[in-house]
Amino acid sequence: MTSTDLISIHDLPEGEVHEIFAVARDVKAFPERYSGALNQKTLAMLFEKPSLRTRVTFEAGMTQLGGHAIYLAQDVGLGKRESVRDIAKNLERWVDGIMCRTFAHKTVTDMALHAGIPVINGLTDLLHPCQALADYLTLIEKFGDLRGRKIAYVGDGNNVAHSLMFGAAKLGMEIRVGTPAGYEPNAEIVSSAREDAKRTGGKVEVVRDPFEAVRGVDAVYTDVWASMGQEAEAANRAKVFPPYQVNSKLMAAAAPHAVFLHCLPAHRNDEVTDEVLDGPQSVVFDESENRLHVQKAIMILLMGKR
Repeated sequence: MTSTDLISIHDLPEGEVHEIFAVARDVKAFPERYSGALNQKTLAMLFEKPSLRTRVTFEAGMTQLGGHAIYLAQDVGLGKRESVRDIAKNLERWVDGIMCRTFAHKTVTDMALHAGIPVINGLTDLLHPCQALADYLTLIEKFGDLRGRKIAYVGDGNNVAHSLMFGAAKLGMEIRVGTPAGYEPNAEIVSSAREDAKRTGGKVEVVRDPFEAVRGVDAVYTDVWASMGQEAEAANRAKVFPPYQVNSKLMAAAAPHAVFLHCLPAHRNDEVTDEVLDGPQSVVFDESENRLHVQKAIMILLMGKR
C-alpha cells in the first residue's frame, strides 16, 4: 500500500481498496499470524465525538496486534486549546499513528498535512471511510465479488452515504441513494464518485423515491435521520423522513436475498423497525465486528511499514 494516510476511500487506488479487504480477511481468519504486527507501536486516538465502535475496535485492534492505543478526549481542545498543526507536530514525535474522530473534515486533513506519521479518519461530518470499508467487507463475505452488485442507501445524505458512494464506485457496484429534497448527499461527493465509477463500470444515482432506490438491490442501508451535531434539527427531520423508514414493506422491494445494513447506533422504529433490525436479513453486527478487522488491516498497512 503506497498511501500514507486513510482520509477518504476516494483517495485510494482501486488496488489498495482490495488490498485492505485481503489483509482484513486474513487477519480475521488467522489472527495469531498478526499478534506482533504492530509490536511496540502506539496509536493516538483523538475524539471530539462520543464513540462505542470506533474507540473499542481501534483500541482492541492495536492491543491484538501487539501495540498500544492512547485515548485522547475532547479536553485536548483540537484547534482551540492548541492548533491542529501544533498537536500534529507534537504527536509525530511520540507515536506511530493518529486516528481522528472529529466534526470538521478539515481537522483531519490538516492533521494529515502536518503530521509526518499516518493519519486515519475515524469519522468526520463529511466522511466515514472505515465504516464503509467494514460494510463492503461484510458484503464480500455474503456475496463474493461485488462488481455489478447493487446497494441502496435510504435516508439522510450524510457522511456514511458519502463513503458508501465512494466505496461502491471503487468496487464497480451500482449505488442508489434515496433521500428527500434538501437532504441530498454533497454534490461534489456525488460528482467525484461518478468519476470513480466510470473507471470501474459502477453507477451512482440519487433518487427521491425510496422504493425506486431499493428495487431489486442486493443490500439496503440506512442511518439515523439526525447525526451527531444535528440535534437541533431532529424534530423537523422527524417530520420529513418517515417515508424513508426501512421496514418490511420497503425490504420486500429489494431482491429476495437482500441483506440489511446500518452503521449503528440505531434509533429503533425511526429509520428502521425492530422487525428489520433484528430480522434474518440483518447483518448489522457482522458489520460491527468487521470494523475491528478492517481497521486492523488499515493499521498494519499504514503503520507496519514504519
